[in-house]
This record gives sequence, C-alpha cells and structure tokens, in this order.
Amino acid sequence: MLIGPYELRNNLVLAPMAGVTDRPFRQLCKQLGAGLAVSEMVSSNSLLWGSAKTLRRANHEGEVEPRSVQIAGADPWMMAEAARHNVANGAQIVDINMGCPAKKVCNVMAGSALLQDEDLVKRILDAVVNAVDVPVTLKIRTGWDKSHRNGIRIAELAEQAGIQALAVHGRTRACGYTGEAEYDTIRAIKQNVRIPVIANGDIRTPEKAQEVLRHTGADAVMIGRAAQGRPWIFREIAHYLATGRHLPEPSIEEIRSIMLGHLHNLYAFYGESTGVRVARKHISWYSKGQPGGAIFRDRVNRLETVAEQLALTQEFFARLADGEELAA
Repeated sequence: MLIGPYELRNNLVLAPMAGVTDRPFRQLCKQLGAGLAVSEMVSSNSLLWGSAKTLRRANHEGEVEPRSVQIAGADPWMMAEAARHNVANGAQIVDINMGCPAKKVCNVMAGSALLQDEDLVKRILDAVVNAVDVPVTLKIRTGWDKSHRNGIRIAELAEQAGIQALAVHGRTRACGYTGEAEYDTIRAIKQNVRIPVIANGDIRTPEKAQEVLRHTGADAVMIGRAAQGRPWIFREIAHYLATGRHLPEPSIEEIRSIMLGHLHNLYAFYGESTGVRVARKHISWYSKGQPGGAIFRDRVNRLETVAEQLALTQEFFARLADGEELAA
C-alpha cells in the first residue's frame, strides 16, 4: 500500500488513540507487524505546542518510518500552521482528525463535529494539503448521526483536495463506540473514490480483518482498541491474510517479555512518576483474562515506584508461567 512516496510493508494500521499511541507503543506495534502507526492527536493550538504533553506526542526519535502525526482543530489557518510545525519536527505524513467523537473535542467543533460543516471541511483540507509537501491523510466517521451519513461526500471532498489516504470508522459521531460498526458505508465510499481507503471499527480478529477487507474492498484495515494489551495482533492478522492459518497464541513467557520491554520503554520515555502511571493501563490490558488478574491489578495500581511495579508484575507473570496464581 502506498501513501504518497511511502510504501507500507503491509495493509495493517495502528489507529491513533489519545493516551495510548505514544512513541513506545507505536514502536512496539511496528515491531510486531503494523505497517503504519499514527500518533496521538496533537492540538492545532500553538499555545500548547511547548507543553510537556504535546512535546512528548510529537517525539519520533528512533521511530520506524514513515512517521505519521495526527492534528486536530477547527480553524483552517491554525491547522495549516500545525501541519507545518509538525513536518518541521519530523512528521512524514500529516493525518487530520475528523473522527474523534469525544465531547471535549466536538464541543470546540473539532474531530467528528466537523462533519456537520462540509464547507469548513473543504477549507481545512485545502489549507493543510497546500501548507506542506508531505502526504496528508484524513480520518473520519461515516457521518454525524444515522440520519446524516455524509461520509461519501466528505470522501469526495478529500480526494478533490489531494488527500492521499482516507481512514473511515464504521460508526457515526453520535454512536460513539456503542453498538456494532457497519461497513456498508465504507464500501460505498471505496466505490466512489480512487484514493486508498482504510476500514476501521470492531476489527478484533484475523477473520474479522479478512471479512472487512472483502466486504468493503478497502485497501487496509485500522486496528485500535484490539491492540491494547495485544500488540501482536498485527502479526497474527498479517499471517492469517497471507496463509489462511492462525499463528499460535503467544506463550506467557513471550507476553511477559513483550510487556517488560514495553514497560522499560515507557519508564525511559516518561520518567519514573509519569511512567508508572501510564504503565498501569498497559499492565491491566496485558493481564486481562489471566487467572488472578483482578487481584493483581488491584495491587499493582496502588504502587508508586518503578521497582515496586516491576517486581509485582514479574512475580505475577512468573507465577502464571508456573501455573500458579498470585496470592490475595
């Protein structure tokens, strides 16, 4: 799959997720099979660019190319400036967020709220594409609500503006993350544009990825929540699409190794205090469904230091490897 001059090694994309797709997680998912990983959303408000949070979100040191950065906002001029700023700081692809359903984003008419104003969508797309020399991509939902599924029209505007690839989440803004994603609108969008289309929403298994690709005709699939605690889902899907066969489930020992490497990268990236807090959610995801997981999560979420967090996590997974449960 091509996005501008960049040929991805496969058609599997890690979705941008606020508070999740930081540099350590993007690197891990790429190592485990993702062809592209999109950064957390970066605000177009220049007043925030110097904040520690935004600087971390725009940090791509050592990241496997191509580096894709998602920007969000509702003002065409500010979005263009944000695109220039991020390209100057290492972004090789700029992704525009018109898909986020969060109230704090939509309340300022950004994210998927923009889908209500097609003229503003066009002005933002034109401004950003004309501002930079790198490929610009777009993420949208199927529409504002079920009565206003205007995804096809937005896709046509995107193609006319020079957008290089379009990711579509199979829900409206009003749906949030409830109910089941629908793929008929994504199929209709793919039939109406010539640019690459990436299908997103409820893709949790290799079989589902294959089914969505076949149904929609999409060029790629985008995985979000299903990669939380299972970053190896990308290699599983890639193998299944290539062979029709499943890879064996990772052993407890391999999960422990992947997780510990991830935790050490988080600590190095964020520092001890923030690193421990960020690591908690990932540890919870990795331990989900494991025997004694609830007791373990209750205990590990109370710890405040790297040493304590690592020690308990290693003990928990060592016991799992030996067939034991963590004592209450």
